Amino acid sequence: MTTPAELALSSTDLTPRELAHLQRLLGSWSVLADLSFSDLLLVVPASTVPGEEPELIVLGQIRPNNRPTMLEQDLVGQTVLRSSWSLSAAALERGEIVRGAVHHPLIGESVPVENVPVRFGDKVIAVMVRVYSRAVATPHSMYEKNYFAVFGRLLGMITEAEFPFAQEEVGTEETPRVGDGFVLVDGEGRIEFASPNAINAFHRMGVYSTLEGHKLTELGVEASAVVWALATCHPVVEEVERRPDVIVLVQCIPLLEHHVANGAVILMRDVTDVRRLDRLLLSKDAAIREVHHRVKNNLQTISSLLSLQARRLPSEDGRAALHEAERRVRSIAVVHEILSRDPSDQVPFDEIVASLVRMAEDSVVSSHAVEITVEGDLGEVTADTATPLAVAIAEILQNAVEHAFAGADGAPSNASVRVGHVRVALAHSREGLCVTVRDDGKGLEPGFDIERTASLGLSIVRDLIVSQLGGSITMGAAAGGGTLVEIRLPPR
Repeated sequence: MTTPAELALSSTDLTPRELAHLQRLLGSWSVLADLSFSDLLLVVPASTVPGEEPELIVLGQIRPNNRPTMLEQDLVGQTVLRSSWSLSAAALERGEIVRGAVHHPLIGESVPVENVPVRFGDKVIAVMVRVYSRAVATPHSMYEKNYFAVFGRLLGMITEAEFPFAQEEVGTEETPRVGDGFVLVDGEGRIEFASPNAINAFHRMGVYSTLEGHKLTELGVEASAVVWALATCHPVVEEVERRPDVIVLVQCIPLLEHHVANGAVILMRDVTDVRRLDRLLLSKDAAIREVHHRVKNNLQTISSLLSLQARRLPSEDGRAALHEAERRVRSIAVVHEILSRDPSDQVPFDEIVASLVRMAEDSVVSSHAVEITVEGDLGEVTADTATPLAVAIAEILQNAVEHAFAGADGAPSNASVRVGHVRVALAHSREGLCVTVRDDGKGLEPGFDIERTASLGLSIVRDLIVSQLGGSITMGAAAGGGTLVEIRLPPR
């Protein structure tokens, strides 16, 4: 889906700075929709084409949270002739608010609209179109009167290029909306009006006295956000913790007139439950990390015990078997090492592959040098996939460094002539995961079939890939000599 930025870059003549200004407006205009009980559209002039009638493009749309929408259809991306949206075209050309009415096809009658020029510097770059019901045109309560009054002040700031605020960070999911709690203060920070939900928020903070005419500090509430917003003429978002069990998110938006703050809007949202859940999640994550850390340590202990036991065995076959078991345990420990740092279900597999390559390189005990290279990346995979896949890749790499470059008698082949190469290629696509391991060694024995192999290591690899991961594995001769192993896993 085309984003507003992509749409503007492809269809308008907006400069990057003008586009950034409009993006800030799109990120912060939910307060405008709620204060005015209206649907809002952002309309910009399209790039002009010689010989054709000028057009307008709908760059953004938002609906109010506190009233039914007037625009069921999503209009973003639609192009209209300026002549058909003459009120918007007039606001764009004259640089002043143009009010009127337009025919609404769904309700079969005209609805009032307000076309507000959006100024950036000395230039009108867009028009914000307010579409609303006649039922909300006249305020019927004190809170509606205050909403409309603040909305009018913000419209003046838009026409004077004072809203949205430069360099403002907007669009966070937790930012309060008007319905969460609305407080209006004057230029000295004294409360002029508080909505019912805002009063409830103050009650939760233990404030039950009359609010109007008092500063937040006089009520025993932290007021640094209001003081800073009025002093700097810039919005401030912070959390206020009134008691150990009450946390309120506060956004303070200064109201400017000729670049001077003469009041502010405070939006309040009780985030106590959200923060409590955050703390529980952090505690859970810490517990999961600790579990993975202990599992990793236990696996490393088992690995060390297997290595110690192998050194004490007189049988060469017994020592080899224990060393193989120790290597497989270490492969599993690698996954838990990463999970102990990040408890999420997804793990970056490139870190696992790097550790497996180091393990394989460290296991080369002959004088024949082996170089292992890795290309591509599998990205992040689930822990359930990472563990068996890591064991399988470790087994294949170990098989390559131990057997691919050995002569018929088990001694290194052409050790003084060349370096053995093992190439690991990783790919992640819509078809799934693909891992190929290619070496330029002596190749497989004639008639080799991985389905009937007597090798315990390769049997383990086959069972992990096919039975546990539902994938496929092939092992055959590589073009130009050597062995090629290919693992394919379905999307997951």
